[in-house]
Amino acid sequence: MASSLSLRFATAAFGGAYIWIGVQHFTNTAWFEPIVPAVLGNPSFWVLVTGVIEVLIGAGLLLPRTRAYAAVTSVLFLLAVYWANLNMWVNEIPLDGTTYGNGWHVLRMMAQLGMIFLSVHIYRSSSRLSKQADELDSFLSS
Repeated sequence: MASSLSLRFATAAFGGAYIWIGVQHFTNTAWFEPIVPAVLGNPSFWVLVTGVIEVLIGAGLLLPRTRAYAAVTSVLFLLAVYWANLNMWVNEIPLDGTTYGNGWHVLRMMAQLGMIFLSVHIYRSSSRLSKQADELDSFLSS
């Protein structure tokens, strides 16, 4: 029960964080633009697109019916957007005039991996719960 409660709290916090960061993509677009890889072109567009995706993932994590799909999408999204973080690291791109050292970038990478593992855990837990609910429905209807 305690682990179920802690997972629900972690999922809610993670979903809320996704929504908050996604909204930041609209309210402070210029902050995110420098790390968009130049090959993609039009950084504003990509910042807005990723903001929409983050808000949708966050909302999906908060809703039990869409949680498993949102968790899978989160894994794929986190893998895709790490390109921007790697771009910032390799090209020493400053944010708000600050260029971060290797230690900060390693911590950022570890945080990204932690979020990927959390997403996988949420997916597995959501899938198990969904399967149990289906089995219960099947039992009750027979």
